Amino acid sequence: MNTRLAVPWLVAMLTLAVVGPARGHGGADHDHDHAAAPMPVGAEAPSRLADGGVFVPKISQHRLGLRTLPATPAELAVTLELTGTVIADPGAGGRVQAAQAGRVEPLAGGLPTLGQRVARGQALARLRPITGTIERAGQTALLAELDAGIALLEGRLARYAQLEGAIPGKEVEAARIELTALRQRRAAIDGGLRAGETLTAPVAGVISAAHVMPGQIVDARETLFEIVDPDRLAVEALAYDPALTAGIHEASLLLPDGERPLRFIGAGRQLRAQAQPLLFRVLPGAGAPSVGQPARVLARAGESQRGVALPTAALLREGGVTMVWVKLAPERFAPRRVEARPLDGGRVAITAGLTEGERVVVRGASLLGQIR
Repeated sequence: MNTRLAVPWLVAMLTLAVVGPARGHGGADHDHDHAAAPMPVGAEAPSRLADGGVFVPKISQHRLGLRTLPATPAELAVTLELTGTVIADPGAGGRVQAAQAGRVEPLAGGLPTLGQRVARGQALARLRPITGTIERAGQTALLAELDAGIALLEGRLARYAQLEGAIPGKEVEAARIELTALRQRRAAIDGGLRAGETLTAPVAGVISAAHVMPGQIVDARETLFEIVDPDRLAVEALAYDPALTAGIHEASLLLPDGERPLRFIGAGRQLRAQAQPLLFRVLPGAGAPSVGQPARVLARAGESQRGVALPTAALLREGGVTMVWVKLAPERFAPRRVEARPLDGGRVAITAGLTEGERVVVRGASLLGQIR
């Protein structure tokens, strides 16, 4: 054999001897092998396949931190995700409003500040009533008339005292009663012009909102302070399908730092924005939410549904489609459109789109969608 032809032929045979056995494992799943499986010739990096799936070599799976779990259907509780708002417990919160127009005056300790705890009946501020020029002039004229009437009665009683025995006792008593009434009337009108109204806390709690400053003029019925009890909060959520809310026995409030248990109180019978309002009470615990904070509520009913429980991280949304990544072969993954419902704060229930035994990517799924 010619030496120039023998060398390439020998290299080709050695290549087949090495590559052939390495690819002889077929479609066996070595997802749990720590050793990197041999990659196909010319495909040493992750790549997108023509059918929309991705090819990810074993070494790349390890670097991306991919993890899978088998799809195991089970009977799961029916869970509803509702949107709502954190509110003060109707039986524990309160507002301080102005009964009349006036000027706000601070007390000796100043006006209450946000977050300050107050007791029921505690004085918060003083409201000095203000009146118009015409109204004040009328009240001043009325005081002058009362003063004149009081002076006349005092003079009459003085003369009666000098003529003691000549004047019937009933006339003297009537004059005294009339004088007392005029004095009380004058004191009431003068007190209305000069004295102020003390604003007190209707409930015990924490100042959650303060809308006044010293010297501010407020109108009647204007809210000056809002008081809430941080240990007694509630959540008002809206359910757009009232039929699904029957039998709610457990609920939780989703917070950035975890879940907070709720107790279902009741449902309103008057629709609001075409939805049924539901009231939940926040149970005591750490991480209290703030009043007015948007709330995500997971309510669990007594019914059950068959589905696959997966971590929330396995679920992706692309172009309005809910999907997961399924492992078809040791180095091949494919997107799968599914139907999902919330299960709890960290899991979702896949109700359609998966077959029992399929391995679903539960960690690193978002990285697969970035492979091009």
